[in-house]
Amino acid sequence: MEKFEKNLSERILVLDGAMGTMLQRHGFEEADFRGDRFADWPVSLKGNNDLLSITQPEALKKVHEAYLEAGADIIETNTFSATRIAMADYQMEELAYEINVAAARVAKEAADAFTKKTPEKPRFVAGSMGPTNRTASLSPDVEDPGFRAVSFDELRASYKEQAEGLLEGGADMLMVETIFDTLNAKAALFAIEEVKEERGIDVPIMVSGTITDASGRTLSGQTAEAFLISVSHVPLVSVGFNCALGAKQLRPYLEVLARRSDSAISAHPNAGLPNAFGEYDETPEQMAAQIQVFLEKGLVNIIGGCCGTTPEHIRAIAEMAAKYQPRPFALPV
Repeated sequence: MEKFEKNLSERILVLDGAMGTMLQRHGFEEADFRGDRFADWPVSLKGNNDLLSITQPEALKKVHEAYLEAGADIIETNTFSATRIAMADYQMEELAYEINVAAARVAKEAADAFTKKTPEKPRFVAGSMGPTNRTASLSPDVEDPGFRAVSFDELRASYKEQAEGLLEGGADMLMVETIFDTLNAKAALFAIEEVKEERGIDVPIMVSGTITDASGRTLSGQTAEAFLISVSHVPLVSVGFNCALGAKQLRPYLEVLARRSDSAISAHPNAGLPNAFGEYDETPEQMAAQIQVFLEKGLVNIIGGCCGTTPEHIRAIAEMAAKYQPRPFALPV
């Protein structure tokens, strides 16, 4: 933790780009997701990218290596949906812990190899903890607004299992990301604090929300400032936003966080807004030029990419970030 905090205070750190974008390039089919071990699984597994940490670890490692080669200081584990709750879609609830351990180990192996080559630039692994596919604040049934598809305790237990698996696999920090419902995030943060207390350890915690549209609010209705206040009871090493918007659209909400928070500020926007086919057209040069404004205004300490970003995007961002000083911030106590 000390090494990470030291590097964070000395320079702007670069986060990796979109794991899903890179995995899609492989064109994996059903058999690739299944591998030998899950050849007879009763439901379709195609699309379960987190499972690839077990069935296609070499492909996953190459993605990590590509981002590290491009200049990433922090790589995220391939565990965005690796909770018992989300894995229920594939009848794989019992594999959640194993998937998190496997994904963290693959990422840690890649990060350690690059740290060994350039000890002056250590690389770190952030355990990715996504929002799950259920919301604790909103009803999925328009006919019954009081109904909830998941409880706080169910989320807490699922996130706790994920956090334990990520730490077992070697994650250096935990990132609760793409938060569209802060109540879900609170369950994750509560679970992480439980794990820290039980293990007697201190783990850096990163939190990243998502503004879903031009209203400037999360899906559950919070403004950027309200989101920040909702998670500020936990000692966070960083708070920020990712996904949903491109860098240009994300800037005003980052400005709110930078003004209101003493923590480090992170951002990993999409490569622009999706086109009519759901694809991202913004080039690395275009994205880096927009992120330059973040750097000039001193808004961020950690910068990377989300949907549609590739190693080429991260390379352009890393080259730009190296020219600027980090934003002053306070470490959690």
